[in-house]
Amino acid sequence: MPHYKKPDAGSWTQHYPELGTAPVDYTDSIDPAFYEKEREAIFKRTWLHVGRVERLPRTGSYFTKELPVLGTSLIIVKGGDGKIRAFHNVCRHRGNKLVWEDFPGEETEGTCRQFICKYHAWRYDLTGKLTFVQQEGEFFDLDKADYGLKEVPCEVWEGFVFINLNPQQTLAEYLGEFAAGLEGYPFGEMTEVYSYRAEVGSNWKIFIDAFAEFYHAPILHQKQAVKAEAEKLIGYGFEALHYELKSPHSMVSSWGGMAPPKDPTMVKPIERVLRSGLFGPWDRPAIDGLDTLPVALNPAGHRAWGQDSFEFFPNMTLLIWAPGWYLTYLYWPTAVDKHIFEANLYFVPPKNARERLAQELAAVTFKEYALQDANTLEATQTMLATRTVSEFPLCDQEILLRALHKEVGDRVKEYSDASAV
Repeated sequence: MPHYKKPDAGSWTQHYPELGTAPVDYTDSIDPAFYEKEREAIFKRTWLHVGRVERLPRTGSYFTKELPVLGTSLIIVKGGDGKIRAFHNVCRHRGNKLVWEDFPGEETEGTCRQFICKYHAWRYDLTGKLTFVQQEGEFFDLDKADYGLKEVPCEVWEGFVFINLNPQQTLAEYLGEFAAGLEGYPFGEMTEVYSYRAEVGSNWKIFIDAFAEFYHAPILHQKQAVKAEAEKLIGYGFEALHYELKSPHSMVSSWGGMAPPKDPTMVKPIERVLRSGLFGPWDRPAIDGLDTLPVALNPAGHRAWGQDSFEFFPNMTLLIWAPGWYLTYLYWPTAVDKHIFEANLYFVPPKNARERLAQELAAVTFKEYALQDANTLEATQTMLATRTVSEFPLCDQEILLRALHKEVGDRVKEYSDASAV
């Protein structure tokens, strides 16, 4: 993993000449036909993160995942052999959705010994085999071995569960050097989870764009700081510590997360009392794996390092904070101008009430900032849809945006060209 900083001359973008520096065409975020090609060329052919192993603590633990972008619903389940498997959530008899509760469009989770269809009671074991057919003698030459659940490739990296409808590579090969450089981080120790989920009226890439650059932070989030500090931040602007691309993935490393802040005027009274805030609890948890960081973290080796944000293409952000917690963002398209946004914050389980309150303060502070980021999205989408302007200049701090839109465009073109042959 290279350790370099931006030279005095040139820019981060110029480290990657294949990106160019021209304005970027955002038609890819408003064109319904392009969106349908994205579904086929990208989402149906790449590894997608669907959950953590902690959601499957024992044999028979399962959860469902609704994935409109793939046109399916999946069951993720842990078998008696300890293996995690994924199946299309469809009964092989008449196509009924197999696992659901009161409302078939809602996700569910639980523990069971077998899956039983609500319609005609066909049963399947935890490996997907069909084990029982109601009135089996009424069928014609039915071999149960031919009618198991349709399995979907499923692999696990560092406790993160991924699925892929049509894998071109193993998960490890796909995630590449960034993932290899993060192995050993104590993700499995951080099992206290706070989750947010919302339907957003924008293209999925627009929200990734919002989180993949911090150029906006001194402006959009200025009211979160005291006036004098906000004015200083606006005057300085923003400069990340490090950017790096390993196609199709990318990362940005930033300052922040210093605990406690040296300037007491920068924090609110409740933050001083609970020793927590946007950057998470100030007191690092006492667990193995935080003192010696994996090689992918803080690649610039900067003393003011606060967090690294990894964009695993196409729709997963993994953001690791220096004080010892992490979060994930997932962006699930439902239409060209809509998606489901999911955020999960992971902490080491608290040992007392103060630690619990510190985590809750971090979670609600995160929500406030995320709402500020999300507040721009639908306004952006509606104006892009006018097609008044389609190309936009991106600065050097927006290199991850440039890389994302190029990667999407390249993959759609490659798929379209191959389909035309």
